[in-house]
Amino acid sequence: MRFIFLTILVALLVVFLNSVGPFWMVMIGIAFLSALISPNGFGGFMGGGLGMGLAWLGQCIYLGINTSSPLPDRMGELMGMGSGMTLIAITGVVGFLLGGFSGWTGILFRKMFQKTPENVYRG
Repeated sequence: MRFIFLTILVALLVVFLNSVGPFWMVMIGIAFLSALISPNGFGGFMGGGLGMGLAWLGQCIYLGINTSSPLPDRMGELMGMGSGMTLIAITGVVGFLLGGFSGWTGILFRKMFQKTPENVYRG
């Protein structure tokens, strides 16, 4: 449940904050959300990654359809990738990685300040 909640909140944060600030500000926000919601490590990575990756992918597709711009195709040809859809897919993968590592950073930051019990028999 925390994973789904984190994914939805991250996607909303990316959509609204990405138009105002740079990507690193969004990454700090994702880390903060992950520290607050506190899923496990894998859930934080996947929640942040899916939220940011799907939001970036959706924004690229939305802008490409709305503007009917040939720019993605031209940039894909210029970079030697063939079509613009390859470039859009790479954007989604980069967003997934940035969001995933941001979520994981928030989880690890929270664990850094949690107290561990001492003198406990762990048999």
